[in-house]
Amino acid sequence: MSKLSIPVSAQDHIQGDTAAECVLVEYGDYQCPSCGQAYPIVKKLQKHFGVRLSFVFRNFPLSQIHPWAEPAAEAAEFSADHGKFWQMHDLLYENQKRLGEALFAELAGSLDLPSAEMATATAEQKYQERVQGDFMGGARSGVNGTPTFFINGKRHNGSYDFASLSDAIERALKVTFG
Repeated sequence: MSKLSIPVSAQDHIQGDTAAECVLVEYGDYQCPSCGQAYPIVKKLQKHFGVRLSFVFRNFPLSQIHPWAEPAAEAAEFSADHGKFWQMHDLLYENQKRLGEALFAELAGSLDLPSAEMATATAEQKYQERVQGDFMGGARSGVNGTPTFFINGKRHNGSYDFASLSDAIERALKVTFG
């Protein structure tokens, strides 16, 4: 079983309590249809487990097959610098079929972000180093596709449907707290 090679830290995008009993890490790609299917499942898991679960998202753009994945990740990172990572993350998945510069500008406007500044930052790949850092950390952890999940640092090799992930999280909680 693969383990997470880069521990979760303050540098990550984290939803929930950093001291939660269980930490779910996703390596995802904003253009990946499977990640789009996993997005509402993760939301449901967060609601189901509440304060017992924290969620971490790391970028793993499969740029060879998803040309808008890296620009979308950079748009999310730009938003993070303005305190709106999770809002942009959600909107990118909710509008996944429309990814592109026009959508990024539209979403920036809806989040009161400077859209011209975002366009410049993504065109200049200002956030490429951050995105590639996530990608390389994923590769070192054995990630070779998306979505890939880790539960308390261990790779989840099962399905990413709600029942499978929920069962795996329950098992991790039992191991942690008996």
